[in-house]
Amino acid sequence: MTMAILAARKKLDLSWEGLSEKVGLAPVFLTSACLGMNSLKPEFADKVAETLGLDGDVSAALQEFPHKSWDKLVPTDPVIYRLYEIVGVYGDTIKEIIHEKFGDGIMSAIDFSMHIDKEENPAGDRVVVTMNGKFLPYKSW
Repeated sequence: MTMAILAARKKLDLSWEGLSEKVGLAPVFLTSACLGMNSLKPEFADKVAETLGLDGDVSAALQEFPHKSWDKLVPTDPVIYRLYEIVGVYGDTIKEIIHEKFGDGIMSAIDFSMHIDKEENPAGDRVVVTMNGKFLPYKSW
């Protein structure tokens, strides 16, 4: 499924944001689903397949509940574990979108800032983590 989606996006020269606009979902969530880390409801899965010119097997695969698995050495502290889980589930998505927006490179953890804020919410307070790192392109030599 993922390989077919990636190949179709490349062939159509369609960005994750462009695909998300056509499908009606947020780019990060849609990318994560297309990378196999989340499932889509039938109407969204069908829209992805239709937009990319892929068959019903891709739509069906997008609707399956994923087995969220990655190489693990799981920390046991609950806060750290959840951050690890976020990277495990959304890491490939973050990488895809960074490369799409900036090119081949990384986000610096040296020229970097992070802010953790509290957003009060009647349904339960929210943790807001904002990371800001300089983009460092890989160089050729």
